[in-house]
Amino acid sequence: MAVLSPGPVQDDELIGSWFEVKLDNGVTGMFSDVSGLAIEVQVVEQTLSAQDTATRKRPGTTKYQEITLKRTLSPDKKFWEWAKSIRDGKADFRTNGAVMLYDIAGTIIGNWRFENAWPSKWSASDLSVDTDDLMQEEVTLQVELLTREQ
Repeated sequence: MAVLSPGPVQDDELIGSWFEVKLDNGVTGMFSDVSGLAIEVQVVEQTLSAQDTATRKRPGTTKYQEITLKRTLSPDKKFWEWAKSIRDGKADFRTNGAVMLYDIAGTIIGNWRFENAWPSKWSASDLSVDTDDLMQEEVTLQVELLTREQ
């Protein structure tokens, strides 16, 4: 009996384990975690008492979540230096950037662009003689716009 093959298998689902962050100011990095790729539209409620006291809901302003980046701490100090430049009073600290998601072949399959980003927090994991865990670096970026381009 002949077996029919449905044709080539194509995986359309995105796997979120290969990604990179690139900023227009030259700061780049591979991270183990990225969170905060989200937008939230505020809800404006209005109750109309002259009619049937129904509450209407309308879209309000859009809020962009902060983006949190985590990776193993390394000698690369670019994110630390960027955060430090703000503390030291540098006026030109905002930049645009992107989080790019790759497939197994290294082709970009997802791309989130953000604008006017700046680090509001930089931290390293706690030090302890009781552990052999790799140290982690965490950076929190404030963004003013997030778009999904791919």
